[in-house]
Amino acid sequence: MSRVSFDQLLEAGVHFGHLKRKWNPAMAPYIFMERNGIHIIDLYKTVAKVDEAAEVMKNLAKQGKKVLFVATKKQAKQVVADKAASVGMPYVIERWPGGMLTNFPTIRKAIKKMATIDKMTKDGTFDNLSKREKLQITRQRAKLEKTLGSIVDLTRLPSALFVVDVMKEHIAVREANRLGIPVFGMVDTNSDPSNIDYVIPANDDATKSVEVILGAICEAMNEGLQERKAEKVDAEAAGEGEAPKRERKAKAAKKERTKKEDDEALNANIAGKFAKDEE
Repeated sequence: MSRVSFDQLLEAGVHFGHLKRKWNPAMAPYIFMERNGIHIIDLYKTVAKVDEAAEVMKNLAKQGKKVLFVATKKQAKQVVADKAASVGMPYVIERWPGGMLTNFPTIRKAIKKMATIDKMTKDGTFDNLSKREKLQITRQRAKLEKTLGSIVDLTRLPSALFVVDVMKEHIAVREANRLGIPVFGMVDTNSDPSNIDYVIPANDDATKSVEVILGAICEAMNEGLQERKAEKVDAEAAGEGEAPKRERKAKAAKKERTKKEDDEALNANIAGKFAKDEE
């Protein structure tokens, strides 16, 4: 069964593309028709592409991998933040920090700076600073929180990127391509799908459209996370069941070893006794 239905997509306005004069010819395979100068996206292809992307995302979540969600346009910001947070994934909804992927160690240093400021606040160092220094540090902390607060838990490069509006987020896409990180993207009729590994042809300007696509993707990821949790519980249960078995085997082996040593000692005593009697 499909993750989203044709009717759901239709109701959310996922089929509305851009003006015909703004189209990208590379999107031709995903365009159904043109009406009143606007391209209409083939929603049957969108359904298939959502299912394909959702399955891959589910497997990534099941393996414990991190997917970075990127959307800095006003219509998609809050939706992306809510959906990504619901599955515990990092996201970028403010300006994309240039070099975030290609220069990841520098980004990590900035995140550590936030942790250092927090530590100063807790251990009382912050209270010993002058009023001006406090103000500067507070502003710096707020700025870092705004741009990097949502990726604090991203300790290594993400396993994939999910991008809303690949045209607007072209820098993020380019960085991911350069590092070989798979890119999932909502691609409108004015965008180039050639650099996107998993293309989801859809209207990337409407909040409802973004919400329905992300809802299907995050639902699949949640399933993957639940399966991962269940497998972990089963593995722990199996481990607990095997522990007594291992202990019994170890005791039996020890008993056997002790018996063997006793037998050898007894034989040595008997041999010594016979040797003494012969003398």
